[in-house]
Amino acid sequence: MTKTPHSWDPERYLTYADERGRPFVDLVGRIPSTAPATVVDLGCGPGNLTALLAERWPGARVTGVDSSPEMVARARATVPGIDVEVGDLRDWRGSADVLVSNATLQWLPDHLDLLPALVGAVTPGGWLAFQVPGNFGEPSHALRHDLAAEPAYAAHTAGVAVPGSHDPVVYLDALTALGCRVDAWETTYLHLLTGDDPVFTWVSGTGARPTLQALPDDLRPAFEAEFRARLAAAYPVRDDGTVVLPFRRIFVVAQVPARAQAAR
Repeated sequence: MTKTPHSWDPERYLTYADERGRPFVDLVGRIPSTAPATVVDLGCGPGNLTALLAERWPGARVTGVDSSPEMVARARATVPGIDVEVGDLRDWRGSADVLVSNATLQWLPDHLDLLPALVGAVTPGGWLAFQVPGNFGEPSHALRHDLAAEPAYAAHTAGVAVPGSHDPVVYLDALTALGCRVDAWETTYLHLLTGDDPVFTWVSGTGARPTLQALPDDLRPAFEAEFRARLAAAYPVRDDGTVVLPFRRIFVVAQVPARAQAAR
C-alpha cells in the first residue's frame, strides 16, 4: 500500500527549539571555513538554524532547501536574508563552499549512496558537514515501533517513513574513501524537558510524526493515549519536575580534497 507523504508542522517542531538547535551549533562550530562565498543548508526546516549560518559567515550567500512546503513557508516568513526553496535533497543540483545538512539524512534509507554526490557538490577544499540522530534503539523509538506493529494498527503503519542512521566510523570510512579529510564523532545529550508528556511532544514533531499521520482518525486517539502512557513510564518525571531525554547524535565534518572536485 502506498502511503501518503507525511507533512511537517513548524510550530510543533519548534517546541524545544533550544534543545534541537544545540547539535547544530556544535556541528557548525567545528567547521573551520573562514570566508565561504556560498553556504547551503539541505533540510533547513523552519530556517531558525539556517539563520545562524548567515551570522557565522555574513559575507556568504546562504541558501536553505527543504522538501516541506510548510517549513519553507515558515522560513520565508520569519528568517530574512537567506534564500529558501522547496526541493528534495536527492534531486538538488548545486554547489557550495560549505554544505550543511542537519537532522535530515536519517530520513533517507540510502543516504550513504548519496555521499559521493554531496561531496561532488562541494567546491574543492570546501566542507561537507552533517548531523544525524543515533538514538534509534532508545524507548522513544522502540515503543513506537512495537505499538505500531500491534494488530489494531499494523495495516495502517506498515511502510511508513522511519528514520535511521549509521555509527560514526561508517561515515568516516565512506568519506575517507572519497578522498576527504574527516572528523567524525558522537555526543549523547541529556535534555531536561518540562511540560505535559514532554517526550511525546518531542517525538510527535519528528520521528513519530509519519506513524501518527498514517493512522485513521478513529484509531489515532487510542494509539496516542497508549503511546503517551508507555513513554511516561519509560521516561519518568524527576523530583524537580523535569524529564531526562538521552539523545545520541552522530556528527561528521569532512573537507573535500582541494586538488580536484569529486565526481558527481
